[in-house]
Amino acid sequence: MKKLFVLLFVAFALVGQAQLKPIYNPEADAQAQIDAAVSQASAEGKHVFLQIGGNWCVWCRRFHQFVHENDALNQYLNDNYVVVAVNYSKENKNEALLEKLAFPQRFGFPVFVVLDAKGHRIHTQNSAYLEADGGYDQDKVLGFFKQWSPAALDPKSYQK
Repeated sequence: MKKLFVLLFVAFALVGQAQLKPIYNPEADAQAQIDAAVSQASAEGKHVFLQIGGNWCVWCRRFHQFVHENDALNQYLNDNYVVVAVNYSKENKNEALLEKLAFPQRFGFPVFVVLDAKGHRIHTQNSAYLEADGGYDQDKVLGFFKQWSPAALDPKSYQK
């Protein structure tokens, strides 16, 4: 019985570790990643979606998992945005970059910043507004993605 308990404990620990795959890279040059994303977004007619947070952040992990496991959200995100995970941790707070983005960390983490295809910040989103019932809400997240998509900000979308 003791061996079974130890085996179950090890199995659960391994599964838990597998689910903790890092999303953020504290060593990454976030500005270089954003510059590359802006270039790609410009070429592809997309916006840039910055998910700012850290691997230490439970809600950052929940959002990442929620979007990537939901086919509709993942598809919409990838069709309309180039995504960059911007690290904020004790190893690298990216303070100069966050200052240039008008201090989005004031909303807590994760926080989302949308840049247009020229690299201009067009929106900062407090992630708490996308939650419901102890998790993220699909309709709220999809609505947010749609409201800041290239099509939503294209004047042609509003011509009669």
